[in-house]
Amino acid sequence: MSRSERLLELLQLLRRYRLPVSGKKLANDLGVSLRTSLYRDIASLQAQGAMIEGGRGMGYILQPGFMLPPLMFSDDEIEALVLGSRWVSKRADKQLASAASNALAKIAAVLPKDLRGNMDNNALFVGPHDTVSPEDIDLGLVRKAIRTGHKLSITYSDQEGVESQRTIWPFAIGFFETSRLLVSWCELRDDFRHFRTDRISSLSWPGPQYPRSKQALLREWRKAQGIPTR
Repeated sequence: MSRSERLLELLQLLRRYRLPVSGKKLANDLGVSLRTSLYRDIASLQAQGAMIEGGRGMGYILQPGFMLPPLMFSDDEIEALVLGSRWVSKRADKQLASAASNALAKIAAVLPKDLRGNMDNNALFVGPHDTVSPEDIDLGLVRKAIRTGHKLSITYSDQEGVESQRTIWPFAIGFFETSRLLVSWCELRDDFRHFRTDRISSLSWPGPQYPRSKQALLREWRKAQGIPTR
C-alpha cells in the first residue's frame, strides 16, 4: 500500500468513529507501526487541513466538515457509485433519481482522467423490474420531513380501501421493487407503523416537530423489528 493510499484509508477509518479511537487501534487496523508511521500520518493529514483532534494517550477523532481532495477511488468504489446511482435512478422518486445523476456527474468532473474513464465504461447495470406503484403525494416533502423531524398529517387507505386520518412521525423510507414504505410512529396507534406511499392520498406540510429524535426512533424501530444495529 502506498503512503497516499494509507492516508486515504486512515481518513476512512477515522470517519467510522464518533468517539475518540486509540492510536494503537488505528495502527493495528492499518497494519503499520504506531510511533514511526501512524503519528507521522496523522500529522500529515492535520497539515493538509484535516481537523483531527486528540493526541497520544487520548485517542483521535476526525471532526466533520473535512472534504477529501479529488484523489482517487478504487475500481470497486467506482463500480459501487455507478451501480448505486443507476439503481436510484430506476427505483426512487424523480427528485432523488435526478439528484443521484447530478451527484455522479459532480464526482466524475473532479476525478483524474483515467478514473473518469473507468466510471464512463462501467459495465454493471440494474436489471428490469416491475413498475413501482405511483404516488399522489410529493415524496420530496416526505424526505424533507424526515430530515427535519416534522410531523405529517396524512390521509391513508388500508388494503381494504378504508380511509383514516393519521398524524405520524416519519423517520425512514424503504424502497422495494414495486412499492415504497414510509416507516413512522403513528399517534393514532401509539406504535410504529409502515405506510405504503401509494396509499397516501394527501398530506399536510409542514407539521410541528415531533418530540423524539429521528436516531432514537430508528434505534427503537430496529430493536422492535429484530434488525441488528451497527
